[in-house]
Amino acid sequence: MQVILLERVAKLGQMGEVVNVKDGYARNFLLPQGKALRASEANIKSFEARKAQLEAQNLETRKEAEAMGEKLEGQQFVVIRSASDAGALYGSVTARDVADVATEAGFTVERRQIFIERPIKELGLHDVAVVLHPEVTVTVTLNVARSTEEAELQASGKSIQDLAAEAEAAAEFEIAELFDDIGSAGKDEGADEA
Repeated sequence: MQVILLERVAKLGQMGEVVNVKDGYARNFLLPQGKALRASEANIKSFEARKAQLEAQNLETRKEAEAMGEKLEGQQFVVIRSASDAGALYGSVTARDVADVATEAGFTVERRQIFIERPIKELGLHDVAVVLHPEVTVTVTLNVARSTEEAELQASGKSIQDLAAEAEAAAEFEIAELFDDIGSAGKDEGADEA
């Protein structure tokens, strides 16, 4: 089906282009969302008459998105989740979770604007794209941790795996010290008996 794009659509085209798309994509997404019109003679004439208005509207929404993008770019949001000792989450962090955390922080972000490249299933810092406008995309950082203290440690640059390794090394050192003390005590007792 041929459609006229009323706004820029990623991986499809710019506003005003007549493109061929699959019928289902047009019927189920582009037409109901108001992103395109069927490419008939009447619609092409209608688009040409409204083109200046649509371009002005697009420019205005892009400026709003850029202003919000400047505030949102580089923000770090903390998400508290249950996880194993190895750092694997019991579940995953979804786009809805990101939108909720951003909204709590005072930003107006919808779930459909969040783009998570791979499912977030482990503790740590993760970059997430937020598409505010078809032409404006910003990156925010998610700090996924088990507690706020752990989130602060991760924000300072330490990973959960590093902290676990340090704790394990400290425990092994303490055990070695304990055995050294017990061994030296046994030698002292043997010296007293002789």
